[in-house]
Amino acid sequence: MDAALDALPKRPFTLQEAMAAGLSRPRLNSLVLERRVRRVVHGVYADASLPDTLDNRIAALQKVMRPHVVVCGRTAAWLYGVDMLRYAELEILPGAETCVLPTQNRMRRADCKGARRELSSSDVVRLGALCATSPLRTALDLGCELRRRDALAALDWFLRLEYFDQSALLGELHRFARRRGVIQLRELIALADGRAESPGESWTRISLIDEGLPVPELQWRVIHNGRELFRLDLAYHKHKVCVEYDGEEFHDTPEARAHDEARRAWLRAHGWIVIVVRKEAFGSDARLAWVSEVRTALASRHR
Repeated sequence: MDAALDALPKRPFTLQEAMAAGLSRPRLNSLVLERRVRRVVHGVYADASLPDTLDNRIAALQKVMRPHVVVCGRTAAWLYGVDMLRYAELEILPGAETCVLPTQNRMRRADCKGARRELSSSDVVRLGALCATSPLRTALDLGCELRRRDALAALDWFLRLEYFDQSALLGELHRFARRRGVIQLRELIALADGRAESPGESWTRISLIDEGLPVPELQWRVIHNGRELFRLDLAYHKHKVCVEYDGEEFHDTPEARAHDEARRAWLRAHGWIVIVVRKEAFGSDARLAWVSEVRTALASRHR
């Protein structure tokens, strides 16, 4: 047993609480590097064995929130299981995103990002002692605020988790008529689809659409001899062209790669053109290269 870990609270804690338990800042940093303690939100930590539950996420945010403040944006999305942090932010966590009504004082702290925002009573939900924008309001805000591909990924993700449906998004659009980003939001609501199973699939789909290609089918079922063999991430099934997104989580082990290769070999042997997109393929040059490959594949089926 590690005496340093034993001394820590069995719940999310701040640096000050760790120091009160006898840990120095360098020792706490060492525990983080050893992955025995994790950063939950900016300025708040937890034993790595503590389950990553909604209750523990709420408890962590309460350490840095004031009573009148509403958690919003990507931080509220994180509470609902929609994690929109960028890759670099996993290393240095950003401050919690918060808002208050126009007549109230914003939070001005290093571990929080404060804004003023008009909110109706239906826009805010109470999670224990914490207030947060509702899943619907959070999704609409992110649809306006995030860069285009991330905004679509957030909308897809909320739909996949079935917090609401597309009609609920459309029903709230009138409230955002003069909001910055509403044109993007309106376009993306029409494209949002809860069948996307990862942000990478959403990025791949919007890249194809933005380059003028047709909207592909999501999770297309390949049936052979009356039996479903595979589901394809994105498919132009009439042309037998599919686009597969390979993220690290499900495709980075030797076993997963071997399974993917066997699956794709079967598809090619049965007339499919298979184009694979990986997470590093969204820089402008790399993206144009694989989109061009898809365009060429579709054109080849017309000859």
